[in-house]
Amino acid sequence: MRELQTGLWCWQATHPEWTPASTEGWGPEVSSYAIDDGARLLLIDPLALPSEIDELAARRDPVVLLTNPWHERDARSLVERLDAPVFVPRPDEFNDDVAWLRDDLERLEKDGRVYSAGDRLPIGVEAFAGRLRNDLVLWVEGHRALVVGDTLVDLGRGLELPADWLPKSVTREQAVEALRPLLDLPVELVLPTHGAPTDRAALERALS
Repeated sequence: MRELQTGLWCWQATHPEWTPASTEGWGPEVSSYAIDDGARLLLIDPLALPSEIDELAARRDPVVLLTNPWHERDARSLVERLDAPVFVPRPDEFNDDVAWLRDDLERLEKDGRVYSAGDRLPIGVEAFAGRLRNDLVLWVEGHRALVVGDTLVDLGRGLELPADWLPKSVTREQAVEALRPLLDLPVELVLPTHGAPTDRAALERALS
């Protein structure tokens, strides 16, 4: 686990569904993040909480925040164990990974916990359009940090927007144009799920 800034941590863990035959080019290690504002502890795409973060969650109001529905990972168990709310983009469909959301979706929507691009969440986070309608980019202004989910990834070639991860109807040029508003933000840290934390220069290269 690394503390990237005061109150902002990153750690990596092995994704439970990864196999050597994975066809999307990503390795077994994925990144999760935690942000402490003194009252709340945001757990972003959490997987395998380090003991230090687990202990801190007991002293804060924990919140689980997913950049997309399929990053459920350990979300369900944490929501139940920590009695934590969860914020999530609306699933397109309910497969085995996110079926647990089905019964709670109406309540989550009523409580404002199902979010979309353009929303300002009541936890100090703003949602921007990402690679897909429900694969979103999160702006944490207090840390000048951009959480990019699966929209921008590092598969060993540096931060990038892989063309083969886009919908077939969307070109890379179209996707880059849609993401350019991110460059208007005073970004200092870029936090991908696939790959290590990086900086604004890497963001600029990925969207060039």
